[in-house]
Order: sequence, then structure tokens, then C-alpha cells
Amino acid sequence: MTDNIPLQPVRRLKRHDSKHRNGCCPWSSCCGMGDFRPRTVWLGHPEKREQRYPRNVINNQKYNFFTFCLRYVLFHQFKYFFNLYFLLLACSQFINELRLGELYTYWVPLGLVLAITVIREAVEEIRCYLRDKEVNSQIYSKLSTRGTVKVKSSGIQVGDLIIVEKNQRVPADMIFLRTSERNGSCFLRTDQLDGETDWKLRLPVACTQRLPTAADLLQIRSYVYAEEPNIDIHNFIGTFTREDGDPPVNESLSIENTLWASTVVASGTVVGVVIYTGRELRSVMNTSNPRHKVGLFDLEVNCLTKILFGALVVVSLVMVALQHFAGRWYLQIFRFLLLLSHIVPISLRVNLDMGKMVFSWMIKKDSKIPGTMVRASTIPEQLGRISYLLTDKTGTLTQNEMVFRRLHLGTVAYGMDSMDEVQSHVFSAYTQPTHDLPASRAPAATKVRKTISSRVHEAVKAIALVHNVTPVYEANGVTDQAEAEQHYEDTCRVYQASSPDEVSLVQWTESVGLTLVGRDQSSMQLRTPTGQILNFTILQIFPFTYESKRMGIIVRDESTGEITFYMKGADVVMAGIVQYNDWLEEECGNMAREGLRVLVVSKKSLTEEQYQDFEARYVQAKLSVHDRSLKVATVIESLEMEMELLCLTGVEDQLQTDVRPTLEILRNAGIKVWMLTGDKLETATCTAKNAHLITRNQDIHTFRPVTTRGEAHLELNAFRRKHDCALVISGDSLEVCLKYYEYEFMELACQCPAVVCCRCTPTQKAQIVRLLQERTGKLTCAVGDGGNDVSMIQEADCGVGVEGKEGKQASLAADFSVTQFKHLGRLLMVHGRNSYKRSAALSQFVIHRSLCISAMQTVFSSVFYFASVPLYQGFLTIGYSTVYTMFPVFSLVLDKDVKSEVAMLYPELYKDLLKGRPLSFKTFLIWVLISIYQGSIIMYGALLLFESEFVHIVAISFTSLILTELLMVALTIQTWHWLMIVGELLSLACYVASLVFLHQFIDIYFITTVSFLWKVTAITLVSCLPLYILKYLRRRFSPPSYSKLTS
Repeated sequence: MTDNIPLQPVRRLKRHDSKHRNGCCPWSSCCGMGDFRPRTVWLGHPEKREQRYPRNVINNQKYNFFTFCLRYVLFHQFKYFFNLYFLLLACSQFINELRLGELYTYWVPLGLVLAITVIREAVEEIRCYLRDKEVNSQIYSKLSTRGTVKVKSSGIQVGDLIIVEKNQRVPADMIFLRTSERNGSCFLRTDQLDGETDWKLRLPVACTQRLPTAADLLQIRSYVYAEEPNIDIHNFIGTFTREDGDPPVNESLSIENTLWASTVVASGTVVGVVIYTGRELRSVMNTSNPRHKVGLFDLEVNCLTKILFGALVVVSLVMVALQHFAGRWYLQIFRFLLLLSHIVPISLRVNLDMGKMVFSWMIKKDSKIPGTMVRASTIPEQLGRISYLLTDKTGTLTQNEMVFRRLHLGTVAYGMDSMDEVQSHVFSAYTQPTHDLPASRAPAATKVRKTISSRVHEAVKAIALVHNVTPVYEANGVTDQAEAEQHYEDTCRVYQASSPDEVSLVQWTESVGLTLVGRDQSSMQLRTPTGQILNFTILQIFPFTYESKRMGIIVRDESTGEITFYMKGADVVMAGIVQYNDWLEEECGNMAREGLRVLVVSKKSLTEEQYQDFEARYVQAKLSVHDRSLKVATVIESLEMEMELLCLTGVEDQLQTDVRPTLEILRNAGIKVWMLTGDKLETATCTAKNAHLITRNQDIHTFRPVTTRGEAHLELNAFRRKHDCALVISGDSLEVCLKYYEYEFMELACQCPAVVCCRCTPTQKAQIVRLLQERTGKLTCAVGDGGNDVSMIQEADCGVGVEGKEGKQASLAADFSVTQFKHLGRLLMVHGRNSYKRSAALSQFVIHRSLCISAMQTVFSSVFYFASVPLYQGFLTIGYSTVYTMFPVFSLVLDKDVKSEVAMLYPELYKDLLKGRPLSFKTFLIWVLISIYQGSIIMYGALLLFESEFVHIVAISFTSLILTELLMVALTIQTWHWLMIVGELLSLACYVASLVFLHQFIDIYFITTVSFLWKVTAITLVSCLPLYILKYLRRRFSPPSYSKLTS
């Protein structure tokens, strides 16, 4: 292996997305998506609108009645070659020269195949229509000049003033004007919009909240200026203007003032003015149709059927060539194509589709993986061939339940075993009167103790203040809500925040004595260990964003009047904000290596003048419509300088149950696991080690940060020299490598036993999945639990969503959803393996069943001078592939080679499937040879043993054929199920019973003779016995790996 990588630029393929960002097609005006513009919305006056807005209708259907008939039934079904092929065969029977028998022998099978597929799709469409109708028919209250009137969700217009009650869905995108809550704010549940289960705090427009009643909203002359509709659910720019005020009122509007559709009001009753409806809703614009996933197995089967079609054409040509192309030979070719059309099995797709439905049902009903859902029933066999598993970290491998573990002050650190010391420091800060004495009057020892005590107290107070947590009081059966809120009842209080990290920090401050007991839009209350209530006025809040990676708050202590700016954030951004120190970087690294999520907490005291100056600049920046976020950030950054470093906090996100044994199973099964996370490098590496994704004796190559092509080249060369080591790389370095050395990087990364990508964006996650598919050609499975994992899940061959703390957005977008990561082991090792093996057996047996009767027809025509005359007519042809053999053949979906416990105990069995051996050209050829052998033996045997009448050939050969198929199913089965025995006996009984009605094709008296019985028995034994002997010899001298375990 060379140490140098040729410096060649990457040649990128152009990707053409099926849907454009803002429309369904390049001519976006067709769907009304190309004319998005900012708007001015007058409160309560929809008639004043300056442009037409879409109706507020939710429509998730793919078709209406006419497009379903035209597009789905006609186009979608017959765009596949084989459906079109069988349609042409059926239509050809209307031509007398090509007609071979009754019309129903061709039309009934085609009709059944299409009916099953169309009915299934129609049922899905009807369900979708009913769900949409239910949502669009929900009733809401609207404020109007006539008072409060009822209106359907579909009747809501831009400019309407809508009242939304507690636990009611927000029907359209609105600006929050009023709330019934005393604290002047409300909570939203946004799990159906962004996948996050934590409630979000929303604030009404201050001007409208101060109005005496909601009806006064119609008496004032005011409007909202809103930006053009876009897909960003986390940002909004707008202004509120009241013209009849003295002076006129202008307020800036941000995301905190919005109520997006599909969210649910969690507290109080709210009033809002509608600004976006219908297809302009944020929720609708973020709903993209996931790509239709076609399984690799389906593509392989498709390839085999194309080979069969080629064989059909070749055999037809050979049969005509042997007649020396005499007479109207071209008609003879078509007749033979019709006569031997069984070579391409029409029932193959239906059998496989029904099999997939059974596999999906089995997954849902498995009691050992409760709560598992199958949302894409077309690809269960994909689970049996996964080569790369790409997983998120937080909430997927970990529980997303934060536990406070460490408080670090620089000179001293407190762990879980020393929290009582922190508690005593906080207690002493509020009980000892000496903390107000001058330093000169206190003894030296007390001075040191006081210094540490005051530092601890200041750190705990900062942690208790800098957050977006709100305590919510709920009735508990003994105390009602109002009383609990009034007396700050501990037993009734729950904390709500947008991040579990925040809640864990506030719960920790409560455990050490400083409790958050109240919060509203403008104030916060803390309770000290002595029961005293500390009141703080909230002057400004700067919420956390993924770009800033920090949050801040400016508060005024009501008892002293001091104004303090508190800030906490990630160490990478806070290092440049706090005053110089020599321990921050080192201790952050140490804590991250322990698997802790680190936050840096700091503060800055402000004078009244400093704050007033800041506020004036801040309000001005917030009112600007253009480049608002940039101007606001610039003003805030003017405060973020030379802040005093107070402490570091470390919270631990514990691993989910049985993550280690599950990853061990996947590794032993030959699946390579990649962890893609947005977390920092040290934390991601530690979690990977803790979960045994990276084993203890495995080397780790941490990819150095690179920004240029030359640096990437040098680092890739260094990486190339390593062997069998895990790779850890950050998102920034990954982007540089993929930009210049995509092929080389993916080649090296695919050789690693494990890869950890940290600081990954959702787009990068999807890009990595796509590159793995393109570069390796192997199947990928993506696992995640949050909204940021959706793009990765939809890009992968198999997407698995974990229902966790971050909501259901990932699980709803996934092909399969599980409740815990450990269920993935059984989903792949048992259900994935069984689905693939059973599908392979079922498809090959359906092909065998069709080839057998086609081989018999070929022999029959050859013997009778290549005549294009059908051997079996009418119901015999249909009955052969339906009532006589359908149940036993389909019962193969219940077969299994090993018990589920054995499959879990020996994941190496899964590794065999990655080579695609259950369905390959080799196994296909074996089944073709078996079919030709059995079809020829049955036909030649019947021709040799029949006596005088042609009808005896039909009776002997058809009965032998049915018995051969039943015996071959028995030969194929590895573990008998009672339904398999029922299927065999039922099919045999159906055939025997139907003989009474088949006197047109079979001589009833002949089949009751001893001559018939011994001839059928002899032919059946000759066709099947050699295969039974071969199976015994193979098991005896060359047993498959699973047979060693079952024995």
C-alpha cells in the first residue's frame, strides 16, 4: 500500500432531485409555489388582503378518484414490463389466430394480480382521505364583529383572529396576540412539527396582551408585517404596528411570538392572527415525499424474470425453427409465446407482496420487541442484508436522560460523592451573617472558607438563573393547581424546557438548596434553603441556537438592584468570551473524556447606564427587517467580552439498556457500525468507547482538523499508514475531505472496523449514507430518534426510528420504528434473516412451479410435431397455480432453519446472507434444472404409460404434477409448522374433490382404477426420489452451517 495519494480533483456526478426545493416541478407556478412574498396582515380584516392566499386545507393524498384510475391503475401498474406483457397476452386472445383456450384462463389471473395491488393502494388512499377530512373539519372559535363564531379549520383565512383552547391543535401559522395565563406566556407541544417532546415557551405581542379583553383586538387599528413563507421552523422575522396609538407602537416579532400549525397549546387559551395557510404553512413546506424505496431483493427477482422472459423467447424461436419456419411462422412464434407464457410466473409479485405483509405482521406481533412498527411493508427482507449501520448518539445509543455529575470551579471540583459539601456551602451563604463582614474582621481560615463558599454559591445561583426552564404546577389529588402555584408545592411541580440538559441542571440546583419555584415572562423566583424567596426581574433573554451554541440572560436582583448578565455555552465558543485562564481547555477535555457533556458558565455585572445603552441598541436592531439576525448578534456580542468564568458543569447521558451486547451482536454479524452525531469530539469518542463501539484493544486515529486541500492530503496519508484502527473525524474535516478526496477518503473509511463522525449536520449524515451506497454498493441502515436524523433515515436503504425523548418525528419518517436500540438486534438477526431466506425460497419455488408446467408443455409440443396446442385447458391452468398448490407454496413464509434464540446466539449466521447466497444465479440455475428434470420425467412418463386415449395423458401427468409440487414443498421445508400440514392436506383435498367437476378434462372412471394409481405413483417417485436422496447425501457429507447448530 502506497503512502501517497494522487492529487486528483474529485469528479462529481450531477444529482437531479425529483422535487425542487419550493415546488413539485421546474414550473413552480403550477403548484402556486413560485410567488411567495412578504405580506401585511390587518388584524381581524381578511378582506384587506393584498394578494390571494391558499385555502387552509391539509391534503396528504397522492391521488384523487380520476388520477387514481388514470395514473395509478393504468400508468403505474402497466409501466412495469411484466404487467404490460401479461396484459398484451390477455388481449391477444381476442384474435382468433392466436387464441389458445378460454379467455378467463388469461384474464382471471391478471385481474386477481391487479386487484390485490390496486385494492391495497386504494385502502391506503381512503384512510389518508379520512385522516385529512378529520383534520380539516375540526371546529375553532373566531373573533368577528358579530362576536365569537365557529369556523372549520378549512374555512380559516389569513387575517382571521382565532381562539385556540388548551390541548387543541393550532390550525394555521399565527402570531401570538393574547393568552389567558396570568404569567403572560404559554407553552406549546411541538413534537409533531420538530420531533422534540419538550414544551416550548411562547410570548404574546406585549401591546395586545395589555388590552382589557380579546374583543378589543377588533377595535384597534393594527397590522402584522410578516416575511415571505419559508421552510425554517426555528426562525421568523416580522413586526407588529398599531397605528391608532399615541405615539404609534412598533414591536419586533421573532420565533417566540409564533404559533406554528400542527403544534398543540399546552397551557391556557390563546388568541392569534393567521398569517399563513394551506401549502404556505411551515409544517406543509417541511413535508417532503420520501423517496420510494425499492428493495435489492425485488431488483434481483426482476433480473431473474427478465432472464426467464429471454428463455421464453428463445424456446419459442427454437420450436418454430425446428419446423423450418414453415407456413405463417410468425403467428406460430406468437402462439408459442402464449403457450409457454408460464415460464414467466404472473403470480410471483403477488406471492412476494403477500409474503412481505406476513413478515411485517410477524415483526409487529413479536412480544420480545414490543412497540415495533413497520411503516414500509415492501422492504422487510432488506433487514437481512445490512452491511453498514449508521446510528445517532444522543437518544439512540444513549437515553437522553441527563444526570448532573460534576461541578468544576478551577481550583476545586465536586463530584456526585461530594455534593453534600456544595449543599453546605449554599446553606452557609444564606444562613451565616459573617458573609457580610469585611474581610479584615474575619479569621484567616474563615476567609478561605468564605471565598470558596461564595464562589460555589455564585456558581449555583448562575446555574439556577441562566436557562429557559419554567416550573409548572399540576393538581395531585390533594392540592389543586391554583393552591399549588400559590404556595410553590414541591410535590406538584414539574419542570418544562426545550432541552433535558436544562432540566437536569435546575433539578441539581434544587437538590443543593436553591430551587426555581416560579417564572413568567418578566420575572423569576428562587427559594433559598431557609425558605426565603429571591425575586429577579428578567430584562433580556438570548435563547440557545445551534449557530451561537450559547444562551444568555440579563436579570435584576430585586433586593439589591444589581444587574447581571449570565451566560452559558459550549467551551469552543465560551473560550473566547471569558477572561483569560489557564485551566478551561484542559478541564473541558478531561470531563469530555469521561463522557460528560460540558457547559461553561460565566457572568458580567452591568451598571444601569451600560444596560440602558445596550437596550436601546438591541431594540433598534430587533426592529430592522433586513439582516435582523446579523444586527442583533452584533449588539449582543458587544456585551460578550471579558466575562468572569464561574464554573464548568458536566452532565452525563447514560447508555440505553443493552447497547453493548447489541453492538457486539451486530459486529459479529459482519455489520460495520458508524456513529454520526452532532456532539463534540471528546464526548462522542468517550461514548463510542463506553458502548464498546470501539473495543478496548483497538487503536483510534483521530483525524486532525483540516481546512485546506494540502492539509487533507497529508492527514489522509497519515491515516493510510494505520491498519485496523477506528476513525474519529469532525464534520468540518469531513467536509474538506469529501470536497477534494471523496473516493480516497471513503475507500479508507470503509476499511475501518468503526467510524465516529462528530459535529455532523443533518445534511452531512444523509451525504455519508449516500456515499456509502454509491461507493460500496452494500445495503445501509440508519438509526436515529430526532428530527435531525430524518434526512439520514430517508436516504438509507432501511431507516429505523427510535421513539425517544425527542419525539416521534424520526420514527414516523422511518421504514421501521422501535422503542429501544436493543430491539435492533432481534429485528435484523431474526426477522431480517427470516424474511430474506423465506422470500428467496418462496420466489424460487414459484418460479419452479411455473417452469415445471412449461417444461411439460415443451415436451408435449415436441413429441406431437411441434404443434402449438395447449396440454391443459380451462380451469386446470388456473387451478394449478391457485387452489391446488397456492397454500403449500405460500406456507414457505412460515419456514425457518434455526430457532430465533439460536439466531441471536450465533449472529455469524447472518454474515452468510451478506453474500446473497439464498437467491443467486447458482441457486436459480439449480431450480431451473430441477424444473426441467421433473417436467420432462412427468411428461415422458405419462406418454410412455398411457394406453389409448389422450385424456389419460392429461389425468396421469396433471395428477403427478400436483403430487410432485406437494412433495417438493415438503422437501424444501426445514421446520414444520401446523399450518404447513394443513396447507398440504387442504390442497390435496381440493384437487380430489374438484375431480368430480373436471370430467371435461379428466376421465373420472380411469382415475379410480389401479392402473392409474400405480402409474401416477411410479412417475411421482421417479421425479422426486432422486432429489430426496441428493438432499440426504448433502446433509450427510456437506451440511450447511445452520444444520450443525440445530443438531
